Amino acid sequence: MTPASSALRYVALIGCVLALLCGLALITSGVGYRCGWWGLGLAFKMLRWSAYGGVVAGTMSVVGLVGAWLGAGGHGAKPALLGVLVSVGVVGMPWTQLQRARRAPRIHDITTDTEHPPAFVAVLPLRATAPNTPEYGGPEIAAQQRAAYPDIQPIVLPLAPTEAFQRALGAAREMGWEIVATDSAAGRIEATATTFWYGFKDDVVIRLTLTDGGTRVDVRSESRVGGSDIGTNARRIREYVKRLQ
Repeated sequence: MTPASSALRYVALIGCVLALLCGLALITSGVGYRCGWWGLGLAFKMLRWSAYGGVVAGTMSVVGLVGAWLGAGGHGAKPALLGVLVSVGVVGMPWTQLQRARRAPRIHDITTDTEHPPAFVAVLPLRATAPNTPEYGGPEIAAQQRAAYPDIQPIVLPLAPTEAFQRALGAAREMGWEIVATDSAAGRIEATATTFWYGFKDDVVIRLTLTDGGTRVDVRSESRVGGSDIGTNARRIREYVKRLQ
């Protein structure tokens, strides 16, 4: 093994170790926030710097991988390849989230009824310290939603209110939401959804009203924190509607 190939092998090893450390930081950024070990600001800094480190690690791993094949007959290629794969994941996840954020409007409250959105009642004590207020933002927010998510519309089920309520409640449970309150007489279901990684709490209210041809179902999903939900609430409502129908 030549001195040059030996040096490239060390580059590959360093790149692999750096990639693994960045991957660990990426994972723990969300886990630590969810467990209350640190605040959201530090968690996002860890996410950002792990991505920067992933770029450096990926570059070093690629250089080491090329050197391993060209100068050492493949010797030392495994850690270099591992470093490349881990770096792709470390950089790819934040990059995907960034692209979603750029495409989505800076809103965090989505509803099928923008004129008279369903109101939160039972979850209000749970939102007492939340940065985002439970009041709907009005025409400006509604206009942004209609432009970005024109498919978010009320659903009409060809069922009597009692049957529709049971189907709506069943679909909410299938979504894995924590059911906070149910009121069949008022036609209201309130729940809280928790995101997978950071454990963000988003509240959902479902309203059922009698209408021509059956029961109208309106859904509202609002994040407790964050100016933009990067499309999470709209995706949640779409999935719920699929289960409901």
